[in-house]
Amino acid sequence: MVLVLSIWGVFQAFSFCTILEDMLDGFKGMLVSDFYAAYDSVPCPQQKCLIHLMRDINEDLNKNPFDEELKAIAGRFGLLLREIVETVDRYGLKAQHFGRHRKSAEGFIEHVVGMNCATEVGRALQKRIEKNKDKLFTFLLYDGVPWNNNNAEHAVRAFTRMRNVINTSSPKGTRDYATLLSIQQTLRYRGREFLEFMRSGEMDIPS
Repeated sequence: MVLVLSIWGVFQAFSFCTILEDMLDGFKGMLVSDFYAAYDSVPCPQQKCLIHLMRDINEDLNKNPFDEELKAIAGRFGLLLREIVETVDRYGLKAQHFGRHRKSAEGFIEHVVGMNCATEVGRALQKRIEKNKDKLFTFLLYDGVPWNNNNAEHAVRAFTRMRNVINTSSPKGTRDYATLLSIQQTLRYRGREFLEFMRSGEMDIPS
């Protein structure tokens, strides 16, 4: 099972860590998330969103356009990611086609970790990559694991649009609403109507 999360903005009014522990209690699948530190405590294989990392690197480059260390890391990361995405576009998320990318990903991490970074922004990115080295390219080892959490981001936008009009401010009410919204979004991605499913009496959503 793959769980893609982006829920900090949804539950910011409550104890995020408590909700996360309750939600993922007993979860044994793959967790795909952003870099929020609370996810690090979840005891399961994880994939960090590489789009988040790419955006942060681009922001650092815009602020530090003459930092050669940063440009070197960004260039190497960009080349690696482009090659991976080309493979995904051609074959889908199939581990059997990721062999050469696994070697390239390992080489990228080893290169960055071994750099002697002199600038603050370069060291910060180096530490971030080293800290998450076992969670940046996990998807290369499995079938069907996305390299970003875009689907979760889109789902959160749907919740955010409705958050101001729901008549609940309790953790239970928010969880109940989030459960319904999760069902609705899952049905949407699978081409089914929410009302039709609710009327059907079905308890499971077929893959």
